[in-house]
Amino acid sequence: MEAAKRRDGRIIIHFDYGSYEEQRCCSFFYTDLYGTYCFYAAVFEKENPSWKFLPLAVQQKQIIVTCNYEARRRGLYKLQLVHEAKKACPDVIIVLGEDLTRFRNASKDNYDFFRGYTWNNKVERLGFDEVFMDVTDMIDYNFALLNHNDLPASFFHLDHNDPTVGFPFDASSLFGHTFPASSSTSASKLLSTINSFSNDSVDLLLRLRLGSHFAWHLRHQLEEQKGYTCTVGISTNKLSSKLVGNLNKPKGQTTLVPPYNPDPRDGRSNVIDFIDGLDIGQIPGIGFKIAQKIRCHVLGRPAAFKAGLVYGGTKENVHVRDVRIFEGMGPEALGQVLAGPGVPRDLGDKIWGLIHGVDDTEVAKAKEVPQQISIEDSYIRLDEIEQVKKELKMLSESLIKRMRLDLTSLVDDEDMDIALEGEEEDLALNTKVSSSRRWIAHPKTLRLSTRPRPPLNPDGTRSKSFTRISKSSSMPSFVLSLAQDITILAEKLVEEALLPLFRKLHPGKSGWNLSLVNLCATNMSMAASEGKAGAGRDIGRMFRRQEDALKDWKIADVDVAPSDDESEDRHIEQDDVDQIERGHSSHYYPDHPGLGSQGALPSDQGSSFGDEAWDSECEENDVGARCQACGAMMPSFAMVAHERFHSLSG
Repeated sequence: MEAAKRRDGRIIIHFDYGSYEEQRCCSFFYTDLYGTYCFYAAVFEKENPSWKFLPLAVQQKQIIVTCNYEARRRGLYKLQLVHEAKKACPDVIIVLGEDLTRFRNASKDNYDFFRGYTWNNKVERLGFDEVFMDVTDMIDYNFALLNHNDLPASFFHLDHNDPTVGFPFDASSLFGHTFPASSSTSASKLLSTINSFSNDSVDLLLRLRLGSHFAWHLRHQLEEQKGYTCTVGISTNKLSSKLVGNLNKPKGQTTLVPPYNPDPRDGRSNVIDFIDGLDIGQIPGIGFKIAQKIRCHVLGRPAAFKAGLVYGGTKENVHVRDVRIFEGMGPEALGQVLAGPGVPRDLGDKIWGLIHGVDDTEVAKAKEVPQQISIEDSYIRLDEIEQVKKELKMLSESLIKRMRLDLTSLVDDEDMDIALEGEEEDLALNTKVSSSRRWIAHPKTLRLSTRPRPPLNPDGTRSKSFTRISKSSSMPSFVLSLAQDITILAEKLVEEALLPLFRKLHPGKSGWNLSLVNLCATNMSMAASEGKAGAGRDIGRMFRRQEDALKDWKIADVDVAPSDDESEDRHIEQDDVDQIERGHSSHYYPDHPGLGSQGALPSDQGSSFGDEAWDSECEENDVGARCQACGAMMPSFAMVAHERFHSLSG
């Protein structure tokens, strides 16, 4: 119950701007992958708007990884061989999509757009094309300002410091689709049904209404400012908001409406009804291996899966309801089904919670730098060391380029937010980075991962494998040189760091065949900066700004001869002059003509002029002398220099 209360307290919005139209397989991982590929096509269409009305396909290797709706209408589909696509549609426009720079830049730009609308900075990116936003604080603020007597004339405030920033909306209804769908037909009927069940659900419904209108506003602004459409899900946790958004793709938004907590009368809730209809492999957090184990347990035999190019697609659906009501099934039983080497003991409890719609994970706060930067590529066959060196060099260049994009900034913090159009793309293409940039974070660890193909079976077939093996080492310091050419750095990184790691992974000179190679820069350490996220103050920047920061307090040390034109009304009391003559004055009269720079010095703690104020070898009874020219008091040993001062200035 505590988890349920916590879940009901938040408003989470999930944005997916890589929407796809059909769901072609029941593996959550690969439906998510299809969405990412659709984002690739959207990026190309934004760069060339006329392509939206022409058949467009994105190629990686010899495969069509995605295509737009016009290409699908003409018979093309994802993961189709290129030569087959050209036969089906001879006039198709095929663009290469193996360089992910443009997609990463577009993803980062969209992420910054959503981040600009948050108050609590809770914006979490998932892949290239998905963003979670925790807008609870904004919803609570606007909920408190609602006029419940005039909900249709409501105003959503986007800035708690400026009441004029926002947009009008109708708080008496939800915007977009809902689950259950019948809820959208009659808001009053829904309210009466919920009101008889829980007052908390009534408040939650109203808060979800606010969330649905805010989501619509962001969708509209994203399309208008950035040119991307998106699909949206609104609920109270990351799990259900992501899943409910899949119901109305593309370009739709769906809200999971209350009641969320089980009804004491029949144990049902809209959350359970929604989750029950999904395949077990569609639940985020349940990977292909775990889903297959659960399927096998429920079916009582090994579950068949597709053996084609796309791994992980299942041929047999086992829905969440089938698992939940299976005889003897529960958290403990589920833990026993999933038990194995390295499996967490609480995995059964976690999976049991997920299939009931419980997800207490927080939306992570936006970070200035990514937790890691990863570059990888897949291969039909990679089994020669020279070919491995070539691929490692290409991956290394991409990794260093990405590090310079994501982990550097302009030298001055004031310039960090200045984004010149096309700057990042130009930076990615150039081999050198200007000396006006600096590192804001350093990756401390370099990791190399590979995925070897299993050996052939006696019948000539090959088992599917998703297992990766990895080795890590410290990131070489030379990689952080911004003045060095990227090509040279990549070659050095391969020879001095990556090849030794590769030989540890694959000691034999032959006999291995790789289907994937991954390079990762991780374990980020923040560099010194003026911001809160930095590891201490940036001393270099502090010294560069010192002259400007201290100019208002800087005093020029210039010798100026006393003036003979001083006004007669500026004088010192006789008692003070007498104290000066005795060497006991504690006052400072900088403007009096009778006091030179020496006479202006105060004595400490009332000490005598000759004992402490002047540490010299003069006799103890030498109390000083008066200058005949200006009348200033000073020690005898200084009189010669003082007289020379008058002779030079005269």
